[in-house]
Amino acid sequence: MLRRSARLVAALLLCAGCSGPVNPPPAVGDATLTVYLVGHGWHAGIALPRTGLLPESADFPGADFLELGWGDRDYYQASDPGVWLLLHAACCSAAGVLHVEGIHGSVGERLVGGEMVRLLVPRDRFLKLAAFIQGSFRREAGMAKALPLRRGLAADSLFYAAGGGFHLFNNCNTWVAAALESAGYAMGWPPPFTTGQLLARARRLDSAAPHQ
Repeated sequence: MLRRSARLVAALLLCAGCSGPVNPPPAVGDATLTVYLVGHGWHAGIALPRTGLLPESADFPGADFLELGWGDRDYYQASDPGVWLLLHAACCSAAGVLHVEGIHGSVGERLVGGEMVRLLVPRDRFLKLAAFIQGSFRREAGMAKALPLRRGLAADSLFYAAGGGFHLFNNCNTWVAAALESAGYAMGWPPPFTTGQLLARARRLDSAAPHQ
């Protein structure tokens, strides 16, 4: 029981803290667009082409892809969160946060060591996926684009206020699963709690493709 509890705390810890010329955004009129699910230990993110569908993409003008991860606002941004913030995230989280990293070039080359699933997403589903992610940002009234809260965990990354509250069963992995569900992909019930569950289910989707 103690060993199981330790694994559960470790899962929560990692999920809660989940880091020249301007490239033109890719055409969303393409038949399919490539989306990556990226596993970072217990934390998962989703990387999608930088398009004009997300107003915040303007903050990453040289990027080819944006990797987004969602988590507890206090824990994710803390340099040394500790046990108190971990427990607070588990049951008392007041707000969510999005971490957005601009990726230049290949996602696979930038995120070496991360476990990935590559999806070839039809345009109609991609538009729904982008709409879900756009709706996850918390923007000031009357503003089309969210303002960054602070610098992120990587060189070209930023934190943004996000909707929703993190808790044990509403974590980084379930957020990615919900994004895919919004695009018409059945991720199963109960939602995938761990990164391993998320990636395993994603590999069975009809849009899954061999990793490149």
